[in-house]
Order: sequence, then structure tokens, then C-alpha cells
Amino acid sequence: MLILVHGAGGNGRILAPLAQAASRQGWKVLAPDLPGYGLTRPAGTFAWDYAEWPRVVAALADLQTGPVVLLGASVGGLTAVQAAALSPGVKGVIATTLVDMGDPHTFIRVARWPWLAAASLAGFEHAPWLIDQVALPLNWSAPMKTMTSSPPLQAYFEEDPGLGRARIPARFFRTLHAQKLGRVTLGCPLLLVHPGADAWTPTALSLEVYDRIESEKTFIELTNGSHLPLEAPAADQLQSAVYAFLDRVAEADAGGPAGSRSGPSTSGIDGRDRFAPGVFHGMCAVVPSFPELARLAPAPRPCPRPHVFSVGLGESRGCNRQGSGAGRPGTGHPLC
Repeated sequence: MLILVHGAGGNGRILAPLAQAASRQGWKVLAPDLPGYGLTRPAGTFAWDYAEWPRVVAALADLQTGPVVLLGASVGGLTAVQAAALSPGVKGVIATTLVDMGDPHTFIRVARWPWLAAASLAGFEHAPWLIDQVALPLNWSAPMKTMTSSPPLQAYFEEDPGLGRARIPARFFRTLHAQKLGRVTLGCPLLLVHPGADAWTPTALSLEVYDRIESEKTFIELTNGSHLPLEAPAADQLQSAVYAFLDRVAEADAGGPAGSRSGPSTSGIDGRDRFAPGVFHGMCAVVPSFPELARLAPAPRPCPRPHVFSVGLGESRGCNRQGSGAGRPGTGHPLC
């Protein structure tokens, strides 16, 4: 199973095109909306604490049988690393970025408006009880247009109600900043495959974190590519790197050459055989309408049995895996 881990400015559906290499190799792919984002609506007891994100991803990994690889983008890269440290079932981590939001200089550097980030840090320290109540649109906090170099996609990321216009409480970012990263020991291989033209999180920021992770690790910098590297040739380079990494994980798990494996599984292809009833709600595979995404994500299998699928988690209740509620596909979203 490949689990895609989105960042603090995204959701599961925008990452689904990155799953095509895995799908062709026979891997199932899960692209969840983490608590508070996308289609996942947290319970009233959810405290908007970022620390729940790695625990949720680890819980998803623990529910699987067979090897699990996490692929994290943006803040999701470090979330994937933290989740892998919690779950022995994770056999590999792929990250497009590794950003330490606990570092105040980095926190300001990656914000849309440095003055707002600096004011937020002051509020985090001196009046957390007050700033926790503030919920701002993501496009105020993050430079959403730097996600891509494509003008139509820039407008989508900036204006979509589930992305740029989604209001996220400042408490989430305060708890994200509260995560102070030291040295991390990872019991599985790590691949950092960083976009070469990422104006949001330059490669140097990721390498500062990469150097603090003790693991069997590999760093690849793509020729070009924005924060979500959909441009050629970066997109093709990313697909090739993901393909090779997953092949190595599968070979190690099988104890033999990866080429001897069979094609895509047809058993439980919608994932319901892997998940506790009532917790995860599968949706149809992503059908991109943008050419930049369509070239990465060929037409998926017809619903209701997609091979690559996205889910909205049920209500989050302290990461105890006992959610409820029904995830519903978005309406009017170009990617749904």
C-alpha cells in the first residue's frame, strides 16, 4: 500500500496523480484527507492539533497487510517521516520536501506574508488563547500560487473552497510550530526527491532536515518543478524515482527480484477489505481536467472499483480509529 500524505495547504486529491507509477506496479494507493482538511470533518473534540496527523497516518499504515510506503509532499514529507517512526509496518518513505516548521526562520520564510507569520509567532508565544480562535483562509497564510507554474492550476489552488479558501484555525499552525525537530532515527529507507525550482520551499530548507535524519537515505533533485512538480521533465523524473524506490521495497519484502511479481491486484481493489467499517469512506478515482495533471493520471478505472482512490476519513476522535460520518465527493471541484 502506498499512502499519500498531503501538506498544510492541500488535500488527498491533489496528490493522486503522483500515484500512477505505483498503480502500474500493482500497489494500492490511498490518498486520505487528514483531520480538518478536504472532506474529513473532525468531531467536536478535535483540538486542531497537528500532532494528530502523524498518528493518523501511522494508524492507517498499521491497518494494512503487506509493505507500506508513505509519500509525503510539502509539510506531508515530515509528517510521513514522523508517522514512519511510529509504525513498524512502514517499509519506506518518499518525500518531495522536508520542512521544519518548528524553526521560526523557516516558518516565516515559507509564509505568503512574512509580516503575518512574524505576528503569528508573537501571538503563539504571548497570547495563544487568543490567536487559537482565529481562522484565516489558507491563501492568506501560504503562497498557494507557488504550488505550480500553470496559471489555471494557480487559480484553482488559490480559489478552491477546499484549498486556498479553506479556513484553518491558527491553533493548527501553532501546534505545527510547536513540533521541535531534533535528530530522527528512521528504521526504513528514505528518498528525498526535491523539485528543482520550488519557490515555496527551496531545496536548502529540505536538506537541513534531511541531514538530521539517520536512515538509509537518498537525495535526488529534479531538473525543474514547482512545489507540486507537475512540469516536464520533473514530473517524469519523479515518476521514475518513485517507481524505482517502490520496486526496491517490493523486492526486499518478497525476498526476490521485483520483476517476478504479478500485475495489479484485483482483490479488494477499493480498499474496503483493509479498513475498519465506518471509518474510511472510499470515493471514485480522481479524474483531472487540467492537462498538467491529465498527462500524469491517465483515465482511471470506472467507479466503483478504482485502483487509485481518495478518501475522506470519518470524524477524528483522538486518533483512536473509531470514526463516524460519511465522506462525500466534492462538487464543482476540477479534480473530483
